[in-house]
Amino acid sequence: MQGRDIITVGAAVMAALALPAVAIAQSAQAKATVDAAKSAGVVGEQADGFLGLVSGAADPAVRSAMAEINAGRAALYRQAAAKNGVTPEAAGAAAYLQVVQTRLKPGEYYKPSGGGWSRK
Repeated sequence: MQGRDIITVGAAVMAALALPAVAIAQSAQAKATVDAAKSAGVVGEQADGFLGLVSGAADPAVRSAMAEINAGRAALYRQAAAKNGVTPEAAGAAAYLQVVQTRLKPGEYYKPSGGGWSRK
């Protein structure tokens, strides 16, 4: 995907994120659970635009919240992909580059493409 395409898809994802929570399909409880797990270093952001387990272990509530948020992100990436003529995978990667990386807080984990977990 070209640089211009990444920006276009990233902009589409950012615009969708400005919509009500229903469009993203994540509950306040799931967000709070994942935010706490991110702060604890259990959950991190991956280059594909989805949440992942940093340590490979998490309690069922964290796994459930991650699944809910990742499902909402998948739907968002499919919408952005269809609108921009790219694959959902490309939309997820663009979202990571344009949206997710900019929202990482100090101490949170991220996993760049082809790399291991790193801490901001």
